Amino acid sequence: MRPGLHIHAGGCIYSEMAQARTRSADSLTVAVLGASGYAGSEVLRLCAAHPRFDVVVATGDRSAGRLVGRHTASLSAAYPDLVLEGNEPASIAERVDGVDVLFSALPHGRSQRLLPDLVDRVGAVVDLAADFRLRDPAAYARWYGEEHACPELLDRFAYGLPELFRSELVGARLVAAPGCYPTAASLALAPLVRAGLVDEHGVPVVVDAASGVSGAGRAAKDDLHFAEVDGDFRAYGLLGHRHTAEMEQALGVPVLFTPHLAPMVRGILATAYVRPAAEGRQPTSEELTDVLREHYRGEPFVVVDDDPPSTKSTAGTNVVRLTARSDPRTGWLLVLAAIDNLVKGAAGQAVQCANLATGQPETAGLPLAGLYP
Repeated sequence: MRPGLHIHAGGCIYSEMAQARTRSADSLTVAVLGASGYAGSEVLRLCAAHPRFDVVVATGDRSAGRLVGRHTASLSAAYPDLVLEGNEPASIAERVDGVDVLFSALPHGRSQRLLPDLVDRVGAVVDLAADFRLRDPAAYARWYGEEHACPELLDRFAYGLPELFRSELVGARLVAAPGCYPTAASLALAPLVRAGLVDEHGVPVVVDAASGVSGAGRAAKDDLHFAEVDGDFRAYGLLGHRHTAEMEQALGVPVLFTPHLAPMVRGILATAYVRPAAEGRQPTSEELTDVLREHYRGEPFVVVDDDPPSTKSTAGTNVVRLTARSDPRTGWLLVLAAIDNLVKGAAGQAVQCANLATGQPETAGLPLAGLYP
């Protein structure tokens, strides 16, 4: 056998550098609930590159008992020995007790029933589902069709969009990571709203956004089969998509939101249309772009460009790309945003929030360079 190589018990060869990382004295232990889904698997991928995050627990309902690498082959070298465990409440409480960071990537509705028994057992919690994003408990009945299971916890969760709410996230113990669509739309529009450039009382903000199929999760669904999606482009959730409430909460303005499903795996392209504030003249495209640049000056994950953003340019990164236009002919202002829905729209943002919560460099473990082609 060549030096530096050994045979894993399962028969696979791994270099010593690719073996499970030896936990150092300054490592932070991590648990990932729902690690078998797309967002949870992405959390594992990012934690594998993090200088301090050491994943010690990973769960997955139907995949319990399987090696992470057997379930998601792209993670086999990073986690050769990590086994997916079940999501039974009693066993989870015991397994995660004392971990430094708990990421919950469970489907909506699961966290609000599971986390109340866990929040005081761990150092910090970052929930990737919608269970704790909305401040108003009544909004869950309106937008999610059911009463919230533990409304008393809602006020304890900080909203995890660092570029807009960083001060609430530094040292936070409980964080609700935003949805993918609200991330793109809020980052695009917040600078204009905060600068007083948007008509907040007349025509609502209009957001059209298209997402890759991975945004619907890993579970099999008839309308998401390859034969259904390939070559197709369709709108869904008309006039009542759940993320509307989250956008309105983050921006403080009424929003008309229409999501679309695009025949691609990753990415979101959001196009937002707003009417300018009634007072004063309409800003130019250059002035709008300058507002974005000034608002996000020094932000490592925000790129403001004159060219329209593309989803391909953000694939695999925690970056959002933005641009803006002003149309004097129609009087509308236009802002575009592109993100990777699984990174900046989910797992990457969750890790970014965990970094802030635990005192790590905000960029730790998060990719700036994308995958190309």
